Amino acid sequence: MVASMTHLDNGTIKSMSIAAVFSDFGGRINSIDFHRKEDLLVTAADDDSVRLYDIANAQLLKITNHKKHGADRVCFTHHISSVICSSKYNFEGGRESLRYLSMYDNRCIRFFKGHDQRIVSLCMSPVNDSFMSGSLDHTVRIWDLRVTACQGILRLRGRPTVAYDQQGLVFAVAMEGGAIKLFDSRSYDKGPFDTFLVGGDNAEVCDIKFSNDGKSMLLTSTNNHVYILDAYQGEKRCGFSLEPSPGSHIEATFTPDGQYVVSGSGDGSLHAWNINTGYEVAHWESQIGVATCLKWAPRRVMLAAASKALTFWIPGNQD
Repeated sequence: MVASMTHLDNGTIKSMSIAAVFSDFGGRINSIDFHRKEDLLVTAADDDSVRLYDIANAQLLKITNHKKHGADRVCFTHHISSVICSSKYNFEGGRESLRYLSMYDNRCIRFFKGHDQRIVSLCMSPVNDSFMSGSLDHTVRIWDLRVTACQGILRLRGRPTVAYDQQGLVFAVAMEGGAIKLFDSRSYDKGPFDTFLVGGDNAEVCDIKFSNDGKSMLLTSTNNHVYILDAYQGEKRCGFSLEPSPGSHIEATFTPDGQYVVSGSGDGSLHAWNINTGYEVAHWESQIGVATCLKWAPRRVMLAAASKALTFWIPGNQD
């Protein structure tokens, strides 16, 4: 069993170790996502599978296969058995780039058409049926689960990465040159209300996240630099450089209390830092090579890391 979320300290972080391994994937795992309120994890992989796990008991619950469209980015909706999944195939010309899937009965509830290149960022609003997708076609699209039509389009430079804050009031779009634009979710058509620049790094941003308390933002760049920014002023609080990972991108994650960041690295290790001090508090060998997917469970003292295998990490004995 996985412990419920309690106060985290350096000792707990240092004691994290692998408790479960799932190695029966037929290719690289492209993305993972935890449900916000239930003990569930979903994965999408190069073997065209979408898989649902019970994280409290480390059990695989369901596999669905998607040979026609593939499985690239995936995220939960608010329902425990429904997910949004982006396609790897058959979306040229804006066809069927996103699918709203029922894991319960392996059914596609709705297609969303519009992007004509690969989707590299996908996130669900924490408060309503809106979700966003960022694509290599240089657009961010805003959608509503209840209707097929796109609700809004932002045309941008470079590779766009998107994230909602935990209240769903603000969303961030990061793009080339370290530019981060903040939008009001209710009036994004008026343009960004603020823009931050991460100076000194011209690489594209491959991931952006808000901390649960809304005070910090976490950026991961394509050259494996990780930055923590003040979410209100855009000031850089700290930054870390990881080993390069040619041909793949690493992911980093906040702990639910927003006090620690954990990241993969190109040498196959994982690293954890206390963002208040900026010091590394732990590092481990991932045991699965370069961890290209990494997320901390929202309700548990648990970390999930994935490459061609999926691992669950929990705290052990603290000596």
